[in-house]
Amino acid sequence: MKKIITLILGLSFVIASQAKALDSAEAENFIKQVTTQGIEEIINSNVSIKEKDARFEKLFNEYLDLDYIGKFVLGRYWKTATAKQREAFISVYREFNVKTWSKRFDEFKGKKFEFDGTTPSTSEGQIFVNTSVKMKEGAPAKVVWRVKDGKPLKIVDIIIENVSLAITARNEYTAYIKKAPNGVDDLIEDLRQKAK
Repeated sequence: MKKIITLILGLSFVIASQAKALDSAEAENFIKQVTTQGIEEIINSNVSIKEKDARFEKLFNEYLDLDYIGKFVLGRYWKTATAKQREAFISVYREFNVKTWSKRFDEFKGKKFEFDGTTPSTSEGQIFVNTSVKMKEGAPAKVVWRVKDGKPLKIVDIIIENVSLAITARNEYTAYIKKAPNGVDDLIEDLRQKAK
């Protein structure tokens, strides 16, 4: 009986390990697609800023879960925001990030993303895909992608040189809302002005 239980546990472990490895490979292939077909082609293309922003917007809509990220960065204020405020925030947050990240990734122009495996996440159904980009000077830039399981997979954070874009935004927005007379409405207007 003990042998049978040991065998079952052993098989369960092997199956779980294979499933985890398969998820890792799937997440890494997903980010390869994002970086090669998306970021590298957009950054390296000889197009206007307006066209580049339009391409980034398409990339973001396809590969990032901006609703999920928006809820996260608004933090506890998401629960108290009205449906109208939530909709307005997600809309302006999307527009603001398309332009911000478009400029941020310009530093990788003419470069390739190297893949350095994956790291498990403490959040269920998520995994980190580790990449690096060789720069002209200094050590390669580390870019880590937090990928959320689903059909299809989605990116829920990008960590550049140990700085999480989602956590940074959450901290900034929380501090802003605390000081703003009109709270979330003031943040929405501030992001709208910055997006322009």
